[in-house]
Amino acid sequence: MTIMPLVVLGALVLTLCIAGVLEYQFHLNSLKSIPLRIHVNGTRGKSSVTRLIAAGLREGGLKTFAKTTGTAPRVIDSDGKDRIIHRLRLPSIGEQVKLLSYFSSQNPDAVVIECMAVQPQYQWIAEHQMVKSNIGVLTNVRPDHLDEMGPTENDVAYSLCNTVSVDGVFITGENQKTQLIKNVAENNGSKFIHSDEKSVSHDELNNFAYIEHPSNIAVALDTCKVAGVDRETAIKGMYKVQPDVGALISWDLIINKKKSKFINGMAANDPVSTLQIWELISKRYLNEKLSCIFFNSREDRPSRTHQMIQLALEKIKPDYFFIRGDKIEPIIEKYSYLSPKTNIEITSLSKSTDELISMFQSLPNETLIYAIGNQVGVGQEILEKIAEFRYNG
Repeated sequence: MTIMPLVVLGALVLTLCIAGVLEYQFHLNSLKSIPLRIHVNGTRGKSSVTRLIAAGLREGGLKTFAKTTGTAPRVIDSDGKDRIIHRLRLPSIGEQVKLLSYFSSQNPDAVVIECMAVQPQYQWIAEHQMVKSNIGVLTNVRPDHLDEMGPTENDVAYSLCNTVSVDGVFITGENQKTQLIKNVAENNGSKFIHSDEKSVSHDELNNFAYIEHPSNIAVALDTCKVAGVDRETAIKGMYKVQPDVGALISWDLIINKKKSKFINGMAANDPVSTLQIWELISKRYLNEKLSCIFFNSREDRPSRTHQMIQLALEKIKPDYFFIRGDKIEPIIEKYSYLSPKTNIEITSLSKSTDELISMFQSLPNETLIYAIGNQVGVGQEILEKIAEFRYNG
């Protein structure tokens, strides 16, 4: 009598094992139906690079599908149209398997998929058991998600290298950890390519309808070249791309009868990327006489709030610094001496978006406003409110 439960349990375990083997075999068959698989990883720019690569490949005549996992996850069809991914539960890397199965049923030439894993072990699974890419891409390495991938930047680099393709091609735009990434790629038997952002001209940058990072474009162009699409054709397709929700946008505003240039950089919520964007836009918009940093903080990320306030006052030194946050006065006191001419205003996280807009109404004419920090939730509401002041002049 006591043997029966063990027999039933054993039969159940055997059934589950067989089902798992069959499901994995089905997944491998799906991958065989996708001739070119491109897996995009990195700290910043993954969604943008995924879109750029897919657009370049489509322009080159390849039937290409893509999937992004950024501020707003999307499936991008072979005609370049976005479809929103509606999730009924928390994100899981298992959705990559289902999407790859769908893509394979559409007889694609290529699939470009953004890595959605953060934990190092899940990054490894995403590449070596799920995507098995022909071409791997690592946009950059930044000191972010240190709790999962840190504590050091080298640890982050090694974690991201869990998606280095095997016996394929691996492309990166990262400039600081290049040798580390190259070593991992060569150990995996993959050809290593380092993309040079200086290869992207000012004319090419200006042809984009939004502000795109030259390093993102360079990585995407090199990826398309490896896939057999020439530079002129690929970048022509990239000019047509629909930017990601978290892309670097530029708006002309009129608030209280005064003109301003508004730049949304809230998707890049780490100090290194935030400073790089500032250096890019401050050179691009030289006609704006004054500068304003708007920082939308998160109560649950005090260390990041500390970093961003320090960055603004130590490195950027704006004329105006508007901060949405609570209990930040000690941080302001610690760093305000670094930029004594900066006018600092603080508004509580509990204040409405209308009250926040009143801060912008005080700005002088021809001010460059750079929004940084958190975009999710209230950040998106703030953007929608600011968008009401756009004009096409």
